[in-house]
Amino acid sequence: MRGDKKYGFIGVSMAFLSIVIIWIVGFGQVTEKVVEAKEKKDTMFEYVQLINSVAWSIDAKYVEEVDLKELVYSGIRGMLDILDPFSVMKDKEAYEQLMEMTQGKYEGLGMAIALRNEIITVISPIEGTPAYRKGIRAGDKITEIDGQSTRDMSTEEASKLMRGPAGTKVVLKIEREGLMEPLEYELERAVIELKNVPYYGVIEDDIGYVRLSKFSEESSKELKDALENLKEENIQGLILDLRSNGGGLLSQAVETANLFLEKDKLMVYTQGRKQERIREYFSRGPELFTQTPLAVLVDGGTASASEIVAGAIQDWDRGVIIGEETFGKGLVQQVFEMPKDTYLKLTIAKYYIPSGRCIQKPESAKKHPAIAEKTEGDSLKKEEKEVFFTTGGRKVYGGGGIVPDVICEPEERKPIEINLERKQIFFDFAVEYISKHQNITRDFEVTQDVVSEFRLFLKEKDFTYKTYVEMQLDTLEKTISAQNKTELYSQHIEEFKTSIEKEKESDFDESLTYIKDAIKRDILRNKFGEVVVYEEAFTKTDPCIRKAIEILGSKNKYTSILGEG
Repeated sequence: MRGDKKYGFIGVSMAFLSIVIIWIVGFGQVTEKVVEAKEKKDTMFEYVQLINSVAWSIDAKYVEEVDLKELVYSGIRGMLDILDPFSVMKDKEAYEQLMEMTQGKYEGLGMAIALRNEIITVISPIEGTPAYRKGIRAGDKITEIDGQSTRDMSTEEASKLMRGPAGTKVVLKIEREGLMEPLEYELERAVIELKNVPYYGVIEDDIGYVRLSKFSEESSKELKDALENLKEENIQGLILDLRSNGGGLLSQAVETANLFLEKDKLMVYTQGRKQERIREYFSRGPELFTQTPLAVLVDGGTASASEIVAGAIQDWDRGVIIGEETFGKGLVQQVFEMPKDTYLKLTIAKYYIPSGRCIQKPESAKKHPAIAEKTEGDSLKKEEKEVFFTTGGRKVYGGGGIVPDVICEPEERKPIEINLERKQIFFDFAVEYISKHQNITRDFEVTQDVVSEFRLFLKEKDFTYKTYVEMQLDTLEKTISAQNKTELYSQHIEEFKTSIEKEKESDFDESLTYIKDAIKRDILRNKFGEVVVYEEAFTKTDPCIRKAIEILGSKNKYTSILGEG
């Protein structure tokens, strides 16, 4: 018994000693953290004193009087300049405009923009707006606004220049990938109605279609109502169109993904600077639309909240993702109220989807590409991306953005098509045509007679445009002129111009399918509204919708893509 007591005493002593050691080590770690925090606070205080001293010295001793507000604001801009493009300071007006984007309507052009490689870039035009109807596309680079260069301009400054009273006009100069010369667009500002679900319905073969254009306060409610109505139609498949959806509220992305996933599935998580700051979002039910075959359409304008939805659906093998690689905006912002009626919109975390992929593209994570993790292009090739796996074991790819399961890219627009849209020719023709033909019905088709009328309309409007070859020839002429060799090459130049004009005569016929579709679209829109355009034109001709219908209509194709066949 003594031995037992002896060893029992030793055991208790050792346990007490272990507790003391753990307490000492723990206290030591806490002390280290406290010391580290204090040192950091002291260092920060020293730097704040430095900023304060510089500001006072400039104000007191600089050769000319300096505006104090501009002095301080430029210092703040300098601090934010080394962060990502979405961390910015806003004044009260800009903050209220930000709130408008999540609540109702505003006056402007109707597009989401961001800084990409230091250039104001279109994330996505909002459907039905002046920007959308004029043919501005995701990825377009805005280089001038009303003749003012956007170099070194923030997105807030650019947005302020593009907004204004409905009915007023603004001219944008845009550079587009694949075009040698910039495009100039004159747009008339309008009241932008921020519709979340501009259309839903059964399109064909018992396939439902829902267009979700943004994530504002009512998005998930509107989508839920649409899905419940479609369920009553006993649809056999669903197309969720997230193309040109530039995102919005995280809460609405979570609520939307929740509609398609079974209960207790991880949809997205956010992670800040420290590991312990991970915040996870799980589906909580009720399960509304978890079994019906699903296709999600995405493109380069699919960003942020819409990437969360597409990524969660892909990672859980819930549906097939069709389209182009998405934008890659996966940074979480929080707005902090500051003194002097200012607001700091600061990135506090990154979005990650269930497979562990970060949505944010590295090259878009900094204001200046030189500071970014990667600068040699907008996106990695598929074979260079980090490989992740869905719950079913399918390969999916990291590196930012969502890579679709099925690639479907729109055809590259030809110069004649770009310029017909840019100059609003289809819209103007539709107005004139409707005024002359009062008996148009919703099943209207573009006949040869309509095409002939359109050709005549182009002549009356003296419609002109430049082909790619003409643009190159213009550059060559400038080079020849600079070398003082115009006379030497003038005959060859004229021969080139004659050949180009003959070639342009066939451009119309080569683009006839596009032209007929565009004529029909604008006549139906002007006569009957956007819903009829969806039902009688858009869903019948859009190649990605057709691809989705094909996949959803074949169980073998659908299941083989998801790795179940």
